[in-house]
Amino acid sequence: MDSELYRLARDVRANAHAPYSRFHVGAAIRAEDGRIYVGANVENASFPEGWCAETSAIGAMVSAASEPAGRRIAAVMVVADRVDGGIVCTPCGGCRQRLREFSTRATVIECYDPAGKGQAFTIAELLPSGFSLD
Repeated sequence: MDSELYRLARDVRANAHAPYSRFHVGAAIRAEDGRIYVGANVENASFPEGWCAETSAIGAMVSAASEPAGRRIAAVMVVADRVDGGIVCTPCGGCRQRLREFSTRATVIECYDPAGKGQAFTIAELLPSGFSLD
């Protein structure tokens, strides 16, 4: 587990705006240049027009980084409660494609619960045939 990304994602999760679902998610992204960006989910009464935590973190990265290495994702951490009877919460399909847009096939995506238990995936495992600039 990447303990720094875990701590940041767990902490930003508390900032989520989730008045409808009450399902708080935090994400932290480490770019290839080493900079870290965080995001929390932001719900909207006009469902599904909210933002996932991963989308918020990607937005922060794109807004701050202009160099290619600053826009390539090396690692991702997602922290959320478990779903569907105990399954670790992974990024939704839309976020998987967004992550793929800025990742390499080797990018590691770690999905953990607030107790520090979870598992890691590559973007290729989560989205085997995703679109990319490649």
